[in-house]
Amino acid sequence: MLNTKLTVGKLFDECRTKLKLEQLTSDAGFNREITDSELHRPGLALAGFIELFTYERVQILGNTECQYLRSLDAEQRIKSLERFLQFEIPCIFVTNDNEIPPELVQIATRRYISVFKSSYNTTVFSHLLSDYLNHMFAARTTVHGTLVDVYGIGLLFTGRSGIGKSEIALDLVERGHRLVADDLVIITRRGEEILMGEGRDISEHIIEIRGLGLIDIRQTFGIRGVRIHKRIETEVRLVEFDTDADYDRTGLDEQTANVLGVDIPLVTLPIHPGKNITVIAETIALNQQLKVHGHHTPREFNRRLMEKMRRVEREHLRKLKTRDFLDKDFE
Repeated sequence: MLNTKLTVGKLFDECRTKLKLEQLTSDAGFNREITDSELHRPGLALAGFIELFTYERVQILGNTECQYLRSLDAEQRIKSLERFLQFEIPCIFVTNDNEIPPELVQIATRRYISVFKSSYNTTVFSHLLSDYLNHMFAARTTVHGTLVDVYGIGLLFTGRSGIGKSEIALDLVERGHRLVADDLVIITRRGEEILMGEGRDISEHIIEIRGLGLIDIRQTFGIRGVRIHKRIETEVRLVEFDTDADYDRTGLDEQTANVLGVDIPLVTLPIHPGKNITVIAETIALNQQLKVHGHHTPREFNRRLMEKMRRVEREHLRKLKTRDFLDKDFE
């Protein structure tokens, strides 16, 4: 699992435009590390209750906090801010273009705590900042494989090196589908059950074909052949065909793969020369779409088969009863 280190300086650089941030203090606090994805409104801490103050979180001062500080006289305001800023706070954001007490900037500067201002209202600002922090602190891992968007379904092809993952991806792109990442896929868990995949910046949308070399898919096939990231919805595990192996023939015995605590459908696909893996991959994607919309072909076939068996059994019992009546006819 990948480790993420987020500093105040990195947050400011990456979110300055998106969050409409104005820097009010020096860069002295930019090296402070943000270790929690949650946000905190420090109203009680400003009022003096600091026993349960979660100071390790990013602090947001909205209308309520700023109005409270303005209601205090200078001496009380300094006392409140000194008490509030005695902790190792990562940074402070003031929303709604609120007027900022000069004492806040002075004390924060002395304690090397960065203060920023935004014109967004508190609700919108908190939503945007939470999205960024949740992304930065989301669980991540890397997988050796190839991710392709096939008919809107993210198929993650895995298997041993050299088995043909890149060749399959190239064929799918030629047929109008979109490459997300090849060789190394960075997977991020979003929320409880969503896995997002993307490639490395240095090798984004580049495929290695043995015997041919590196191919830039975006330059070769155009922008239609690539996408930046995609939700991973099915893993297709490529294995060499083994005559002694027992492969699923009906689809009733569904397999799953667990990635970062999330279970996704797993299709183990045996391959051998002459087998059209590309068409099968397209069918896997279409079949997954059917399942999403509530149609499960193996289960539907099994239901029809069981119903047929029940009808045959009922017909057989009916015939037995008729024969039993005739057997008792002694005339």
